[in-house]
Amino acid sequence: MKPQEEPPLLHWHEDDADRSARWRSESGAAPPRRVVVADDRMQADTAFRMASEGTALLWRGDFQNARQLLQAMARRADRPKRRPKAVPEGVQAFHLHRQARAQRARMLGMLLIPFDAGHVVALRRAPDVQEACTEAYGPSDEPYVASLRELLGLIGAHEWRAKGVPIPALGGDRVHPHYGVFSPVRGEYVDLVAEAPLPATTRAFDIGTGTGVLSAVLVRRGVAQVVATDLDPRALACAQENFDRLGVADHIELLQTDLFPPGRAPLVVCNPPWVPAKPSSPLEHAVYDPDSRMLRGFLAGLPDHLEPGGEGWLILSDLAEHLGLRPRADLLALFDAAGLRVVDRMDVKPVHPKAADTTDALYSARAAETTSLWRLAAA
Repeated sequence: MKPQEEPPLLHWHEDDADRSARWRSESGAAPPRRVVVADDRMQADTAFRMASEGTALLWRGDFQNARQLLQAMARRADRPKRRPKAVPEGVQAFHLHRQARAQRARMLGMLLIPFDAGHVVALRRAPDVQEACTEAYGPSDEPYVASLRELLGLIGAHEWRAKGVPIPALGGDRVHPHYGVFSPVRGEYVDLVAEAPLPATTRAFDIGTGTGVLSAVLVRRGVAQVVATDLDPRALACAQENFDRLGVADHIELLQTDLFPPGRAPLVVCNPPWVPAKPSSPLEHAVYDPDSRMLRGFLAGLPDHLEPGGEGWLILSDLAEHLGLRPRADLLALFDAAGLRVVDRMDVKPVHPKAADTTDALYSARAAETTSLWRLAAA
């Protein structure tokens, strides 16, 4: 949903009257067409069946009971299913996995919570979620309805924002991700930027800065000036807050633009989304990049933004290669087409838990994954 658009209305029947309220969904989901009122008497099996059939449940009972009901519905959704005779791999496994996750998200998103104006949850034993909701939705001066699953996500994001993510490459200092901004919990790619030999320390561009973590690392390494770009206003606000916290703001200029700022630099860094697939919600844009749009744009424009003898650092996982979504030959062909040569490549293996989770549907690809920093220069 675009910021200037008014949220759509959710309609339901309650107490012998037709009712409606604004519908909020950060995932971009449309308001459910069928809505029934539910309370503490609702059984988990019934709730799971109705939600699976596309009927949303507008909760009027105790908030903590709603959380327990959502957990019970999730357990039913996650029950082991009969394994197919032929276990899918590669592209087929990826698409089936995304389809299953999307179906699960839709079903669990059918448990709805009513809000009064000011982001007040109008239920017994409800927590104070005003700050978390304001960070994601902005101010609210009218009642609305949102899914409990999304609300719990907002609460979790608010807690991460308050706590922060420790970054070893910054001496353990923390970066505080805002809601909807890619969090650097997988720190191995940050370590690559902290270790690669700098071609110069005068100036650098950080394309798609996100939380600003790579810009901060470059400044801490002695780069005198960094121009950090991003299109997302949330990312720009997040990066500015982190720069201020880390004491590097005087060395960094933030610019809202698509890809490159004007001019050239001896170092241009980019960590684009790693998977060339269509996002299913606005929050997935940091992970999924349809047709590798950002990757292609960065490589095509890099030579025109490098100073003589400069380098472009492309930080990219090869997960897409192991999933069969983008062969290595295609990546190398993009280098050639842009007139770029590989100076060096630094690799690191992931350490996140899914890389060792044999029950994960994409385990074989995750276990083989390598994250690389490609040092590129004009041919």
